Amino acid sequence: MIFISLLSAGTPVFVQTGTDLLLDVKEPVVLKEADLFTWNVNDRANVVRLAQCGKPTISKNYTSRAEFSAQTHSLLLKNVQKEDSGVYRARVAADNNSDVAEYSVTVLDPVSGVKLTVKLCSSDSTKVTVICSTEDSLISSTFTCGTQTCSHEGGERAEIITPGASLDVYLENSSVICNHSNQVSSTRGIQKIEEFCKGKS
Repeated sequence: MIFISLLSAGTPVFVQTGTDLLLDVKEPVVLKEADLFTWNVNDRANVVRLAQCGKPTISKNYTSRAEFSAQTHSLLLKNVQKEDSGVYRARVAADNNSDVAEYSVTVLDPVSGVKLTVKLCSSDSTKVTVICSTEDSLISSTFTCGTQTCSHEGGERAEIITPGASLDVYLENSSVICNHSNQVSSTRGIQKIEEFCKGKS
């Protein structure tokens, strides 16, 4: 179980599918008579309602997967899914409405794994073009190698990229590294560059 506490109002928040998300208010809340406190999403659906001296009421859509603290006015969303993405606001409805928290939440799946393969290897094994691929993206990159080091000559950008994800291939310590990441997870593939040309020259 992962708890993420968020204190900065208005800051975009990225959370991985299946984890728990804890939303805090940015300042203490003191309800007066006739005041109403709510957590809502996208300014439409109330997740929870609380009146002074009353018990919190959690919406039917959230009863099994939301917890509310009447002491701290924080909201815990359990096992978040992509459809939970949206703008969450904590609001005190009184003579003058006041927002005491606001979060733009995006729920993302973890990125898929990567696969490194050789596309082209020169006859003397000094120039190698590798392909880094994922389930829905691929990128190619060319390296020229001397006796001691390899340099990056360029390549193509990813042809298809999942929104919010990045795919990069680069050289580090004579190894080709492909990195696939988004705001909540990352995965990488590593292979020595000399291994790419074995049986390919």
